[in-house]
Amino acid sequence: MTIRMPRPLQLLPWLFAAFFLLVASMAFSQSLSVQPLNLVGTISPADWEAYRSRFVEDNGRVVDTANGNISHSEGQGYGLLLALAAGDRRSFEQIWNFTFTELLIRDDGLAAWKWDPSSKPRVTDRNNASDGDLLIAYALAKAGAVWQEPRYRTAAQKLAKAIGKNTFSRSGRSMILLPGAQGFGAGDRPDGPVINLSYWVFETFPVLAALAPEYEWSHVWRDGVMLLQQATSGRVRLPADWISLQNGLQPQPADGFPPEFGYNSLRIPLYLLRAGMTDMEWLRALKQRWSAENEGVTVVNVVTGQVRERLTDQGYAILPAALACALDGTPVPEALKTFEPSLYYPSTLYLLAKSLLGEKYPQCV
Repeated sequence: MTIRMPRPLQLLPWLFAAFFLLVASMAFSQSLSVQPLNLVGTISPADWEAYRSRFVEDNGRVVDTANGNISHSEGQGYGLLLALAAGDRRSFEQIWNFTFTELLIRDDGLAAWKWDPSSKPRVTDRNNASDGDLLIAYALAKAGAVWQEPRYRTAAQKLAKAIGKNTFSRSGRSMILLPGAQGFGAGDRPDGPVINLSYWVFETFPVLAALAPEYEWSHVWRDGVMLLQQATSGRVRLPADWISLQNGLQPQPADGFPPEFGYNSLRIPLYLLRAGMTDMEWLRALKQRWSAENEGVTVVNVVTGQVRERLTDQGYAILPAALACALDGTPVPEALKTFEPSLYYPSTLYLLAKSLLGEKYPQCV
């Protein structure tokens, strides 16, 4: 695709809008102690090429290799974010084209979450996944500012407004982010509303708040932190992936899901670090739990404390290393410094962590 750059005079409205976005997001960040990432240049060309060649098809489809080779809005959002971090505009455009044509098919402006190459029609679940929507909108907004591309910012704003309108909800005194527009609210489930705290991608909030200021981004942000503190206050001190907030009570594992701190929730500390939120006491408790002399990264029953699975892939092992670096300045072990892609999810976590370390903690790597 040939991308035509606007003339200098045509750039003025866009530059003003980009300046407003920067100022507004900085004000939000300062009020909530969020430290925004610059992103671009934080992933090496070699690491990105190793990821792209394995998980991104030429049409821009990001493939989840451990999940039947499906694609989903989360993966497309991660792909956009990583392409931006690598400075690869061509791949970014390809990933965005696939996302726009194949997933942004809902009437409400949100992305359908699941695309299966073995099914017809390819979209097998039209419900959205709010974390995927946040990631896509955030990557578009950041790319629009970096590459001075107004259509990215326009798409980001449209999606940000759809997120605020369709996924922000009240639960008692709390403002929450529903995991999807359908199926998780108080009227959808006996134990509703149900949330997933790993869907709060905190670094996205100040950027999207500047695009859709009519919605309560700061309230959802603050209440997400509060709910995380409540969910980690028990004996095991780990949140379940899926949490019921029925009748505004203390967060409890939701019905129909394993009561586990699992593959979803292990992203939470990474998202906190990427947002610069290193002052949460829970992170130190988790760092101790994840240390080499203890159990490492594990899937844990949050009711009994029993470990069901130990996760040793490089993409999981870098999470405690990132925690130790951010909290104590501990250097990342040599074995974790060279990217060795395996499956889609741990490989993605690895590059997200490596991007964070490269930008904020270069002394550790």
